Amino acid sequence: MIETTERSSGDTLGYKASGDITKADYQTLEPAVEAAIQKYGSVKLLFDLTDFKWEKVSAWGDDLNFGKQYKDSVEKMALVGDAKWEKHMTRVAGPLYAKEAKYFENVDDAWDWLNS
Repeated sequence: MIETTERSSGDTLGYKASGDITKADYQTLEPAVEAAIQKYGSVKLLFDLTDFKWEKVSAWGDDLNFGKQYKDSVEKMALVGDAKWEKHMTRVAGPLYAKEAKYFENVDDAWDWLNS
């Protein structure tokens, strides 16, 4: 499940991923990101993965299409997690989703970076 966080504001959108991510999550995520891009021209995104389990195979195509469609409009993307693989994923996959991507272990540090 992907839920919008309370700290989302303006062109800076935060999301909490928990459990398994499904195709339906992208049907919720994409319109919100699209609307912010239309309004502000670009966005900054935060994904808190600390409760994330896995992404269903049926959602992989939507995930890749999200990056393909929006990467040029995502100025910064912060990934927050507590696992080594998440840190490595940020380095490898980050450029496919945003102009700049960075991994954080602390959500407050991630918000500070997005807003700097």
